[in-house]
Amino acid sequence: MKRLSLLVIAFVALLLTSCGLYDKYESNNRIPANVMGLNTPDTLAGNVPAMLSWRQFFTDPLLQRLIDTALVRNTDLNSARIAVEQGQASLRMAKKAILPSIALAPSGTIANFNSYTSKTYNVPLQINWDFGQLGSYTNKKRAANAVLLQTQAREEAVRADLISTVAQEYSLLQLLDRQLEILILTDSLWGASLEAQKALWENGRVYSTAVNQLESSCLDVKTQIVDAKRNIRSVENDICRLLAITPQRIERSSWGSYVIPQIATEGISAQMLTLRPDVRLADYAMEEAFYNMQTARSAFYPGLSLSGIAGWTNSAGGDVINPGKILLSIMGSLTQPIFARGQLKGNLEIAKLKQEDLRNRYAQTVIDAGNQVNEALADCQAAREKHGYYHRQVTVLHNAYNGTHELMDNGKASYLEVLRAQETLLSAQLNEALNMYDAAISVISLYIALGGATH
Repeated sequence: MKRLSLLVIAFVALLLTSCGLYDKYESNNRIPANVMGLNTPDTLAGNVPAMLSWRQFFTDPLLQRLIDTALVRNTDLNSARIAVEQGQASLRMAKKAILPSIALAPSGTIANFNSYTSKTYNVPLQINWDFGQLGSYTNKKRAANAVLLQTQAREEAVRADLISTVAQEYSLLQLLDRQLEILILTDSLWGASLEAQKALWENGRVYSTAVNQLESSCLDVKTQIVDAKRNIRSVENDICRLLAITPQRIERSSWGSYVIPQIATEGISAQMLTLRPDVRLADYAMEEAFYNMQTARSAFYPGLSLSGIAGWTNSAGGDVINPGKILLSIMGSLTQPIFARGQLKGNLEIAKLKQEDLRNRYAQTVIDAGNQVNEALADCQAAREKHGYYHRQVTVLHNAYNGTHELMDNGKASYLEVLRAQETLLSAQLNEALNMYDAAISVISLYIALGGATH
């Protein structure tokens, strides 16, 4: 017992000299105020809520319903949840690693010699308590917690990616609906022009070439209608896969006017980038590396282990049947590494280099995040500005088409002018629809750039 007391005193003394091994990780990573490069008055950093909701970006009730379903049923997201639960189990194991191991190992013998029966038994409770190197368990536990935080950040990234993917497919579905609507209307108008040209040809006022050209254009529109319907079915199936449901029609709203999220006009704080899963993941990775380095440092310090046996035995009493003497023994050991072929020093150096590498990666992650916000806001602004121009262009070309058609009916314009007016109008209408889709994608990009809120 005296030797054990000396070991404990020596261990406590060494513990006091190695307090640095128990230091906690402190994140000193700050987001630069100008990381997003926002200099325009309507995008300067302002008082923005610290936490956002994906519902602030996607206000369509039907889209929100689809996203809610995907968040419950999607298999990839459920796999990410399982990974988080595995991380939680690993953390619980790390927290309990310092607890002693206890085992009950009863044994007994019956011996018969020359009509003499001897009965003995041992009921020992074996206890082993390995403290390991100073601080090793504490730092391993904290490193396991950092790994769990990384797993949770990855789950949030999967959730954000799922939300954005559903929104993209939904927007694409609305684009295809709008394109189909334009094509069906165009087919009707061009069909009327074709019938008019046929009447003029029958009366000998135009050549058959005019009829053939217009008919070819009408047939091209009809093939585009077939393609649009097929593409709609394909996108609906993609959404069904995301929702883990059987193929079916996806209910959606008609395309309204372009709406930029309020967050883009109120101003964006650079600190919002800390909400991004990739930025948090990079920070948690540095935290894990910090504790791994502390663990590598702790390997230079001595380790303490205790073992003992407690219980009852009658083996010393020969054939005594009733409970005998108490069995008790305690042994302690203190191990100080002296020479380990340079492995301890090498492990520490590797841990330090890993930490430095992750620090550089964190800095690059922040730069990339700021760039994405800048790009997304620029796309939002460009789509908003072009929307008015496209709308005006469609109106002008529609009037031009009607005027050209009237001139042709009166013999003052050729079929080529009508054909050209028809194709120009169709192109402008499709471009307007594509710009609406680009606007929707820019909102989705802004959602991801600002952290992809998952609540």
